[in-house]
Amino acid sequence: MSATARVRLAQELHDGIAQDLVGLSYFIDALLARDDASIELRQKLRTLRFTISDVLERVRREIYELRVDTTKDELLLAGDMKYELSRVFNELIRNIEEHSHANEITISIGDDGVGGAHLKDGHHGLRGATERISDLGGSLSIESEKPGTHIEISLPWNPR
Repeated sequence: MSATARVRLAQELHDGIAQDLVGLSYFIDALLARDDASIELRQKLRTLRFTISDVLERVRREIYELRVDTTKDELLLAGDMKYELSRVFNELIRNIEEHSHANEITISIGDDGVGGAHLKDGHHGLRGATERISDLGGSLSIESEKPGTHIEISLPWNPR
C-alpha cells in the first residue's frame, strides 16, 4: 500500500471509526451517571465501556502504524480539497465541543481573489449562509474589497 493510501486510511479511521467510538464512550458515560440506572445495567455498561476503550486503543495503534515512515512529501494527498477541508473543519468542531468549554466560537475564512462578494438578488449562496448563521443566533460579516474576500462568523457555542 502506498504511503498516500496509508495516510488517507489513517485519516478515515481517525475521523470515522475512532470518533464514533469516542462518541459511544461519552454516551455510555452519560448513561452511567444517571441515578435511575440499575446495578445490573451499570455493570453491563461498564463492561461495554471497557470493551470500547480496548477497541479504540487498537484503532489508535493501527492509525499510528499506518502513518509511520511517511515523509512530508508523501503526506501531500491528491483528491478533493473541499472534502478534506470539510473533514478538518468537522474535527476542529469536535475538538471545540469536547475540550474547549467555550461560550462563543469565531470562524474566519479569506481569499486573495477578485473580491466583490456580497449578497446579490437571485444568488442564494451567501444569503442562505447568512440566514443559517442567524437562525443559530450568530452573525456573518463579509468584507470584500479588491483583492480578496474575508468572511467571519461568530456564534454562541451551546451544542448540548
